[in-house]
Amino acid sequence: MHTPVITKQVIIHAAYAGRTDAGLYRKYPFGQQRQRIKGSKGVEGREYINLLFKVEKEIEDLSFEEKKQKHQEASQPILDAFWTWVEKTSSMQTTDEKLTEALTYSKNQRKYLTTFMEDGRILISNNLCEAKIKPFATARCAWLFADTPKGAHANAVLYTIAETTKANNLDVYEYIKYLLEEMPNNDHIRHPEVLDKYLPWSDELPDPCRLKTKHRKCLKR
Repeated sequence: MHTPVITKQVIIHAAYAGRTDAGLYRKYPFGQQRQRIKGSKGVEGREYINLLFKVEKEIEDLSFEEKKQKHQEASQPILDAFWTWVEKTSSMQTTDEKLTEALTYSKNQRKYLTTFMEDGRILISNNLCEAKIKPFATARCAWLFADTPKGAHANAVLYTIAETTKANNLDVYEYIKYLLEEMPNNDHIRHPEVLDKYLPWSDELPDPCRLKTKHRKCLKR
């Protein structure tokens, strides 16, 4: 399920919240040549994050409500220990600039790094989001019309629709074709509630919008 943000013109956004992630993980440094230094503060920081991801692996097949409960039971104690470690380590003098950067990042982003605790639907990692953004980022030189704020916004809306469509196992072409045919005549400006049946996760979408074959495993989360 993807949290919707319905735009005035048509549809959706798949909102991404939370950045407890590989980005934070990468900030906690190894030694030279990237070897692990036993007992180093960088390795200590990574171990806390490893434990959080271990919990996520163990609960990946649970319902959203069950995940939220398990986060409180298993992830919260790890987070508490991690933040205690961050504060204690930050008070120590160090010449390790990478470690200082990681600690500062953690403290400044604490609110966002713990967002996944609020809702079982929120992923602990933003890797999936970044993977979806990558094709857009690598092709950005082709988005010549997005040289104004309005152009960039239009581009973001269209791309979000396409990616949310794929995430819900729909045929992108057929789905957008369906929207273009239906939206001009459904009076959604005065009655925004009618938009619900057009969302990519709606059970009311016609069969032509649904993929006849599944994505290859490597394309799935």
